[in-house]
Amino acid sequence: MNSEQLCTLVVDALDDIKAKDVTTLDVRDMTTVTDYMIVASGTSNRHVQALVENVAEKAAKAGHKPIGVEGEEGGEWVLLDLQDALVHVMLPKVREFYNLEKLWSLGPAADLAATDA
Repeated sequence: MNSEQLCTLVVDALDDIKAKDVTTLDVRDMTTVTDYMIVASGTSNRHVQALVENVAEKAAKAGHKPIGVEGEEGGEWVLLDLQDALVHVMLPKVREFYNLEKLWSLGPAADLAATDA
């Protein structure tokens, strides 16, 4: 399974149990850590946990076992590492505070230097 197929699997798994505001970020040109970041919101701590569990289960069935999961105990922000995709599922207030979409939409360092002048 390539990274694009994994990304599609993740989005579909999130949609299966009604994730809110799913955003896919292609970060291949920005980092070597992963190819995609998928950010989604859940309506409650339990919903956030259920979303991540569903993604992890579907990925494992497709032969892409998760490397790790962080934040499950609190359920406000859970990170699922699938190597080629990092899945961030958060409560809306946490997502708004950290605003990962804006952070990862910034251009390369050269673009930032040009805007600082």
